[in-house]
Amino acid sequence: MTQAESRTDRLDRCRAAVEQSPGSAVAHYNLGLAYQKMGRFGDAEQAYLKAVELDSTLAEAWVNLGGVRLHGWDFEGCLEASLKAVELRDDLVLAHHNLGQAYLYMNDPENLVRCARKVLELDRDHPPSHYHAAVGLLALGELGAAERHLQRAMELGHRPTAEFLRALERAQRARAEGRVDMVEIGGGDVPEKSKED
Repeated sequence: MTQAESRTDRLDRCRAAVEQSPGSAVAHYNLGLAYQKMGRFGDAEQAYLKAVELDSTLAEAWVNLGGVRLHGWDFEGCLEASLKAVELRDDLVLAHHNLGQAYLYMNDPENLVRCARKVLELDRDHPPSHYHAAVGLLALGELGAAERHLQRAMELGHRPTAEFLRALERAQRARAEGRVDMVEIGGGDVPEKSKED
């Protein structure tokens, strides 16, 4: 039986591959993956940047670059990388999902819903996209559609936030009373980050 490669061994192997082939976009991409698996997102970002510098058509590197930037609360950077990824490959679920997440945190419900719908076109049972479609649709005042997407997300095992459920309940009460309330969306508070030198 072969023992699984440890994260450290994988990182060492990927570093060696970059040293052997510094002009290989794939080697830098794999190094980025190794760093990302270890939670070293800054190093992963640098590796992905080098990969796309060497091969600007490597869509997967753009996707992961968007993901690590999203993780670092760099929504504009996530947007830039994810847009490049979907320009290259419109069939990558994760690229559209990351793009939607950037729009969520940038309080852009129309584009959030557009991205969620694109993901669902590619993978109709993608739980987070049903949920984020519900979030965006509620913000747009489309309560019925929001309820349907939320129900499907929950059927697929996605747990909504308490904040969203409270907003949904307020909208349902407003509908019952004949009022129309608009809901602001947001991905949450951006944590305070110390500025890096």
